[in-house]
Amino acid sequence: MEKKPFLAESKRLLDMMINSIYTQKEIFLRELISNSSDAIDKIYYKALTDDTLTFDPDRYCIEVKPDKEARTLTISDTGIGMTREELETNLGTIAKSGSLAFKQENESKDGRDIIGQFGVGFYASFMVADKVTVVSRALGEEQAWRWESEGADGYTLEPADRDGIGTEITLHIKPDTEDDSYDDYLNEYRLKALVKKYSDFIRYPIKMELSSSRPKEGAEGEFEEVSEQQTVNSMVPIWRKNKSELKAEDYESFYQEKRYGFDKPLAHVHVSADGAVVYQAILYVPETIPFDYYTKEFEKGLELYSRGVLIMNKCADLLPDYFSFVKGMVDSESLSLNISREMLQHDRQLKQIAKNIESKIKGALQAMLKNEREKYEKFFGAFGRQLKFGVYSDYGAHKETLQDLLLFTSSKDKALVTLAEYVSRMPEDQKYIYYASGSSAERIEKLPQTELVLDKGYEILYFTDDIDEFAIRMLMSYKDKEFRSVSSGDLGIEEESKPEDEAADEENKPLFEAMAGLLGGKVSAVRASKRLRKHPVCFATEGDLTIEMEKVLAAMPDSSGVKAQKVLEINTGHDVFRALKEAHAADPAKLELFTSLLYSQALLIEGLPIEDPVEFTNQICQVMV
Repeated sequence: MEKKPFLAESKRLLDMMINSIYTQKEIFLRELISNSSDAIDKIYYKALTDDTLTFDPDRYCIEVKPDKEARTLTISDTGIGMTREELETNLGTIAKSGSLAFKQENESKDGRDIIGQFGVGFYASFMVADKVTVVSRALGEEQAWRWESEGADGYTLEPADRDGIGTEITLHIKPDTEDDSYDDYLNEYRLKALVKKYSDFIRYPIKMELSSSRPKEGAEGEFEEVSEQQTVNSMVPIWRKNKSELKAEDYESFYQEKRYGFDKPLAHVHVSADGAVVYQAILYVPETIPFDYYTKEFEKGLELYSRGVLIMNKCADLLPDYFSFVKGMVDSESLSLNISREMLQHDRQLKQIAKNIESKIKGALQAMLKNEREKYEKFFGAFGRQLKFGVYSDYGAHKETLQDLLLFTSSKDKALVTLAEYVSRMPEDQKYIYYASGSSAERIEKLPQTELVLDKGYEILYFTDDIDEFAIRMLMSYKDKEFRSVSSGDLGIEEESKPEDEAADEENKPLFEAMAGLLGGKVSAVRASKRLRKHPVCFATEGDLTIEMEKVLAAMPDSSGVKAQKVLEINTGHDVFRALKEAHAADPAKLELFTSLLYSQALLIEGLPIEDPVEFTNQICQVMV
């Protein structure tokens, strides 16, 4: 029998198809089952436009049949089949798509989408088979045809026998190698798992003969092996069901079945969009943070399906980084699939779906915040840090999207509050949104810098995450209210100036200049404090960099040693100040000792390391004796 060459530049192109386009060999089964589904779709379509045809869904199925002894795997369907010319056209030319041509011929009649790229998906077979045989009988034809190929050398085409219409593809599975176990594709349970993974939601039954063990009749304690044909796919995915048919338990079950997590989802969103872009989606907000969430190994993304066929396990383009914790799936008929179902074109439809999904996630979180506050606070405890990163990233491009989802601990009842809640209860004379930073709310409470703000009756937001101040710098303001650190040089709290205060400042100027000189550039200035009430000393900062930001930057591997511009503030109403004045007047050595001790105290209050702990302890001993 004459062997016909492929019409394409065969060997090089086929090698590329097998070794480059498909990342996993197991993909071949998805491709062949999808082609079979497309073939049944074509009969369904013809039945819609041809009164002589009827479509009875119960008559149509796809069968997967392994034969270990013969080392063959057969995928057969009861679809539309192919004529001799179609076999030669579709399979004789690599990357020729019968389904694509079918769609183009009929798209003016109906918008039904046929996604199959038969000429490409079919050739995935050669990743696991050294010979492929196709027997097909087309609708309306009496004669069946056999197409057979061992790869790039070409193919043969001859008449064959087949009882009914449809196509049967037989793969002669390769022998095992050191690197690949091709026997897996002859194992019925491995095949079943692949069907469930990639083709579970194909709309037609996928049937397999599966063996099981059952008690033997009349023989107690004995078992026998039986084989029976089973439908191994679900067919109707949950996302295509009406929301009114589904309960919360159904969504939780789907979450568990898809192994999105071992927890229970805090919320779910079921989307059915019919517009310029048609898609369905089920999105979940997890309850707990994955153990690898903040590692390089974590992969964001949603499962992506096209008409029930899994295209990608993790489509990262569907989720922005700040919503990377969301789990779930998207199924769309609108996406463009290039060459194979694995290669997704980054087109307008994908971007539109991603934009809609972002909006749906934000809406779900806002609804949870408004109606289920306790649940939202639990979510924020797990993923709030990621939202703050989102505010900071891309130079604040997403701050409008995220700012109303943020929570911070407040000095009022130590409860979590939104920025909107904080602003709504600001006194009329309060100019700024005040915040204080530290490792915990308990430590922030004790900061000397909070005294004046709290005395004025103003609320303070406690920033305990290292990202907080960076994010707030990107926000800059909220509802026209600027953010201001309690350590800022200017708190914006106007106090009536008294002549005696101005005189005291002038009188104390030499003392503060002397102290600044003793500290040798460690601070930009020493001055009288207007914010301290009980504590003797604290740091204030000038410029954009705060002390907490300095600590965060110092902990980074590529730290450049950048420092906040510190001002040492002294409480002139404290007994310590009187000791400073006496030392300045009569004992320069004691002034140097007191200045160094006060500077070290300010460092300790801020959680900064003391430059010389031994010297610090010696100085304390000097004061004691």
